[in-house]
Amino acid sequence: MVRLDENFGRSEDLISKNIEQLKQLFPMAFTEGKIDFEVLKQLLGEYVDNEETKYGINWYGKKKARMISLTPSMGTLRPCPEDSVDWEQTQNVIIEGDNLEVLKLLQKSMHGKVKLIYIDPPYNTGLDFVYTDNYKDNIQNYLELTSQSDGNQKLTSNTESSGRFHTQWLNMMYPRLILARNLLRKDGAILISIDENEIANLLAICNDVFGEENFVECLVYDKKAAPKGVPPTNMVVGVHEYILCYAKSSEFKFIGTLRSQDGFSNPDNDPRGPWRNTNIKSTVNDRSTAFTITDPLTGNEYTDTWAFAKSEIERLIQENRLLFPKSSEGQVRMKEFFYEFGSPYIPIKSSLGLFDAQKNTEMLVKLMGEKVFLNPKSLDLMRTLVSIVTSRDDIVLDFFAGIGTTGHAVLEQNAIDNGSRRYILVQLPELLDTNVKDQRDAAEYCDRMNKPKNICELTKERIRRASQLIKQVYPGSTGDLGFRVFKLDSSNIKAWDPSMQDIELSIEKYSEYIKKDRSEMDILFELLLKLGLDLSLQIESKEICHEVIYNVGFGALIVCLSKSIPSDDLELLAQGMVDWIKSQDPEVEPTIVFRDSAFENDVAKTNLTAILNQCGYDRIHSL
Repeated sequence: MVRLDENFGRSEDLISKNIEQLKQLFPMAFTEGKIDFEVLKQLLGEYVDNEETKYGINWYGKKKARMISLTPSMGTLRPCPEDSVDWEQTQNVIIEGDNLEVLKLLQKSMHGKVKLIYIDPPYNTGLDFVYTDNYKDNIQNYLELTSQSDGNQKLTSNTESSGRFHTQWLNMMYPRLILARNLLRKDGAILISIDENEIANLLAICNDVFGEENFVECLVYDKKAAPKGVPPTNMVVGVHEYILCYAKSSEFKFIGTLRSQDGFSNPDNDPRGPWRNTNIKSTVNDRSTAFTITDPLTGNEYTDTWAFAKSEIERLIQENRLLFPKSSEGQVRMKEFFYEFGSPYIPIKSSLGLFDAQKNTEMLVKLMGEKVFLNPKSLDLMRTLVSIVTSRDDIVLDFFAGIGTTGHAVLEQNAIDNGSRRYILVQLPELLDTNVKDQRDAAEYCDRMNKPKNICELTKERIRRASQLIKQVYPGSTGDLGFRVFKLDSSNIKAWDPSMQDIELSIEKYSEYIKKDRSEMDILFELLLKLGLDLSLQIESKEICHEVIYNVGFGALIVCLSKSIPSDDLELLAQGMVDWIKSQDPEVEPTIVFRDSAFENDVAKTNLTAILNQCGYDRIHSL
């Protein structure tokens, strides 16, 4: 039985992972476990740039921002079934927490699985909140910012008078984009909403993170139909915003808008499929180019200026493509087949059109029962993005989720095309203050719901109401309308921090290394995260030999968190677990985990391991 090491409470170590990947590619560049950069340069040849001044974006704090993205998180995600909808069955996830830490925690379970990441980050207008990341302990920093721990830190606006207006925004965005890239599938993409304030810097850091070659397009949409009020001095009113699209690799492509077959039919049962008739008369009225064609069935002749050369017309006649009229005065037309368009999709224009903010606000007022949100993102816009990027069973992630528009859009698109897309929404539970004018309506709404005054409560309520509305509008839809809620917190495992003055007391203090205020479900979901299993996996439990056993993902993970297992029960317990695993017929080799302190001694632990090994199970760990 292998003990999960002291780093179990940490998220994936990305530095070690990067070094291991480098070692696989260039083993000759390693000497006694260290990188020999001179050898690495030789192996890379002409691709090494030794110039002191290089092209690219640099700013104060970039190096630290990169290191923050590589520093493992000491946090976990604690399950909140009481805030969730259809907890047992749903695969949708809403996470309350600092998105930097959450992205770190998702590195194993979601690595390379997300088709679409959409974010609508702070635009840096001088009024936006900025995230002040703490290099040493960002979990404690997060708990203080959201008043979940003693401390006086507060989220503050990023004003131009701060002296590092653009720098603070870049330091916030850069590590989050680095971590987000790891989660994308090879054919996935990230879409980022932005305005003029930071679009140039966003392009630069996205080129840095994703590669300039993976820039796909800058989409544009109008947020209002026409300017109102007194014209500005320059007589130009901005009505649009931008969405930058970067792909993970060249495998990504937009799906496009499904081409309609309206106007196509097949009255003569042509084996080439549906067709429509189209004019072949030239639009150029130059009679010198006219020539005569003959209907092979009737012998009637037709002289005109044609849109095709004579040789092409003759080919069309041979292929039975021309539609000759019943009289010589009629017009010759041509069959245009639907299949000839090559793709069932119409290419997408980079200008997406108008998405009326007023219409969207009215929809949300009706949904929520009153006006709660300021400047909400357009639901129609988000549904359009989901439809042109994702297929019916893809995963969509939004780690600046706000009031949950992305989740709402996923649910609605699933209802439209009978899809089974999943969403993961991550939102900082920013506190709402009834004394702040722009937050008053939202804060009072939370009070009336008897919920904490923070944005996440509005996110969850909006998704609950959207789900009920979808049931009414699409009564035949069978999509997943639930969600599991998780909240970011410090690890369930105590960090080993001994006192050098009293080692014996420290050992006694840490003999029970799981925090007393944590439940078995808390521990179970930390296991899922750190072992790289999906947070939405189905969990079953049953009692075997007086011990509660958890079965995750139909046998992928078997967990016993009992505090004490009598030695006399070990054989029956092991056999019961084996029988349950075999009845599930898991697709992967099961991982089996016990609480290390549950065994009477090392002999008992060894005996249980031997029994499970004899049954063919080798991935056995203690926590």
